[in-house]
Amino acid sequence: MTYIVNDKCIKCKLMDCVEVCPVDCFYEGKNMLVIKPDECIDCGVCEPECPVDAIVADTEPGNEKWLEINKQYSEIWPNISEKKDPPLDHEKFINEQDKFKKYFKENL
Repeated sequence: MTYIVNDKCIKCKLMDCVEVCPVDCFYEGKNMLVIKPDECIDCGVCEPECPVDAIVADTEPGNEKWLEINKQYSEIWPNISEKKDPPLDHEKFINEQDKFKKYFKENL
């Protein structure tokens, strides 16, 4: 098992999770973070730190798509090991649905 980031992170990027990760397995895209599954040690300390519940176990049903997205973009995006400020307008996106279709940005 590993942990992954899903679309609840898109446009929120709160980064509380980054601070607690003991192996620095988070990678930053333009409007979301991903976890590199091969680096994640399954400790689970990041999951409760996410205030929007964007971090989940890859074993939960329906997370196959998110496992692939985390794998793919953790190979492209830069590693992040320090918390940064969230986007200024992040609060208006917290409960929005279908954020991947609407806002996902592949590039930096």
